[in-house]
Amino acid sequence: MKTIFSPDHELHRSPGELILGEFSEAFEKPERAQLILDRVEDVKLGPVLPPEAFSLEQITRIHTPGMVDCLKTAHAEWLASDRSGAAYPYTWPARGMRTDRVPREIDGKLGFYSFDCGTPITATSWQAIKSSADVALTGAKLINEGESAVFSLCRPPGHHASTSQFGGYCFLNNAAIATQKLLDDGAKRIAILDVDYHHGNGTQDIFYNRDDVLFISLHGDPDQEFPYMLGFADEFGLGKGEGYNLNFPLPWGTTWDKWSAALDVGLKRIIKFSPDIVVVSLGVDTYKKDPISQFKLEHEHFSAMGEKVKTLGKPTLFVMEGGYAVAEIGINAVNVLTGFEGR
Repeated sequence: MKTIFSPDHELHRSPGELILGEFSEAFEKPERAQLILDRVEDVKLGPVLPPEAFSLEQITRIHTPGMVDCLKTAHAEWLASDRSGAAYPYTWPARGMRTDRVPREIDGKLGFYSFDCGTPITATSWQAIKSSADVALTGAKLINEGESAVFSLCRPPGHHASTSQFGGYCFLNNAAIATQKLLDDGAKRIAILDVDYHHGNGTQDIFYNRDDVLFISLHGDPDQEFPYMLGFADEFGLGKGEGYNLNFPLPWGTTWDKWSAALDVGLKRIIKFSPDIVVVSLGVDTYKKDPISQFKLEHEHFSAMGEKVKTLGKPTLFVMEGGYAVAEIGINAVNVLTGFEGR
């Protein structure tokens, strides 16, 4: 299996995040991607290739130009307003406030286009953000050219980013951008399977009114877990998208037996949908030692996960998302891929 990877991911390094009432070291850090790459090479998964550079039009097929422009220019505007360090939002539109116009000043812009304070923008973040999207797009191109499976080792991750908001460590929705390219290049139906511990709220939002993309997500119950306000079982899609969104919110302490039972139901729905291609939003923060997650999966369960996805018999693009037990992230992510390959 080919892996797409860019060292540009290191250009995004969060100075820290506000979590559990304290400003602390960010859980989403560059070491995550490097450790996964090391494991890819250790197990000889296959060649590691750099991404191609794609136009911004591929990104604005999914995201609003205003949000993309904000990501590109936010830090320069931050410095121009006599600030230093990374650009952090601190206020957001709330119920009853206007959302039909973008504020002129940088603080307002950051709040308008984001939904949390854990996703700061530094002087070099945009290059990393764009390269992460390019990694996903290159994976999609290879699938279109006949590869049966590709691993897009994206960082920063993407599944929390919606059409016009970033957050949850995610700036651009890499899986959604790749999915749209696959459709633009000829696929008729795509299934996105999100196995990250946290709900892929951005991906759901992007495709919620569409019937050409089936979105299935297994995740921590939003009554207990981030992003809290999306990912419930009664969210089925709207309009022609009704019936093409399926959520499996699971409680803290979920073990492999219950998690895999939910996966089996999701896989049956994918089989019924009969997609041309499957895109897997691959988060491995379901691991029992993940510091910000509450599921109980073991190393071997990630191998079994890959084996189950393989039974779909479809070309499959794996797009890296979360996973914050850094010491074990390479083992768990690559176990899914080798499990898929039957190793």
